[in-house]
Amino acid sequence: MLDQHLTLPCGAQIKNRLCKAAMTEGLATAQGIPTEALQRLYSVWSDSGAGILLSGNVQIDADHLERPGNVVIDKEPDDEMRAALTAWTQAGTQHGNHFWAQISHAGRQTQKMINPHPKAPSAIKLGLPGGQFGEPVAMTEADIEAVISGFVLCARVCKDVGFTGVQIHAAHGYLISQFLSPRSNQRDDQWGGSLENRARLLLSIVRKVRSAVGPDFPISVKLNSADFQRGGFEFTDSLQVAQWLEAASVDLLEISGGTYEQPKLLNMEGLEPVEEQAIAASTRAREAYFVDFAQAMHKQVNIPLMVTGGLRQKAAMDEALASGSADVIGIGRPMCVMTDAPKKLLDGLEELPRYENELSLLPQWLKGLEYFGLIRTLATFATQYWYYEQIALIGRTGAASNDLSVFSATKQQMREASMLATARKKSA
Repeated sequence: MLDQHLTLPCGAQIKNRLCKAAMTEGLATAQGIPTEALQRLYSVWSDSGAGILLSGNVQIDADHLERPGNVVIDKEPDDEMRAALTAWTQAGTQHGNHFWAQISHAGRQTQKMINPHPKAPSAIKLGLPGGQFGEPVAMTEADIEAVISGFVLCARVCKDVGFTGVQIHAAHGYLISQFLSPRSNQRDDQWGGSLENRARLLLSIVRKVRSAVGPDFPISVKLNSADFQRGGFEFTDSLQVAQWLEAASVDLLEISGGTYEQPKLLNMEGLEPVEEQAIAASTRAREAYFVDFAQAMHKQVNIPLMVTGGLRQKAAMDEALASGSADVIGIGRPMCVMTDAPKKLLDGLEELPRYENELSLLPQWLKGLEYFGLIRTLATFATQYWYYEQIALIGRTGAASNDLSVFSATKQQMREASMLATARKKSA
């Protein structure tokens, strides 16, 4: 099953059913220009055997980054930027795979050191301890129109420099996801209130991106199955939005879930969703966090669906494909260490390694405090930093390190983020 090709609605051919999922790299310059490290990283991943590689966040606005070191396309590229982007896409497609840019805007999930007053649907601060995120400012009509134009420009440039598709990031609590959720979108104009209004931004972006890139260029959307928060974006909302996206000519829909406030994406095996959004036990038994959501969604839409999160056993992946629960399997964390994981699966590997049982990577004293507010948040991010640093090591040296400690990875990642943020301020 995994080796079967897939024809997307736009006509593009994918050589197999495996995708390197989007994972933030943090390897651009302070000005958002791709580096040689990004080229080396995606050269390694292009040799992985995956049919599709998804980039980490390519931001449409330099003032709304997911983290320092994001690639930024917020204007027509100059010669230096165009050359760097082209070198990146050439490295990422050299083995005949697709390489899609995940384009995004962080909204209120922009860290304070980047922007203390990020723009958002409504002036509702992120509900996290630690003070990492600032006080958001509600967007004006002109701000919203500028965001739509920013996504269109970014997608067009991505096509021009050699990406073979784009994914519009509408999940995980970033700006479009913020508009979709009634918790973070409390507007009373045409961009808020009803689901139709809350989805207007996403659908406007998709329609205008399609017009800009043409009918044959793959457009994907990453969409939350649910926010897993009381009063947030629910699965019934997601089903309706998926139907609208199908009508808007989306080629692949990736099903995900969660936000920074309820981080299913960061700590999926260690967290449970809130009671009213409970996931079926069969999903956890099959390892795939969003497989059941995708299976229910496939009853409502006909576009291909991608599921990422938790799948490690080849048999479970084959089952998800055979049952119609998914058309593409996304692989994330395993590829931070086993960079050729798709090739190994296609060659018969029965199960991908687990490099953690979430918090098992952390020091014993920190694990003992994991349920205490800020400590639990720090523990989640510390585990994430281990993967961030593995990605950075592949970019710098061509290989990951099994000997990397969480402490050293966290220290290195925090240092690099601080240096990039400082350099960005100096160059502004």
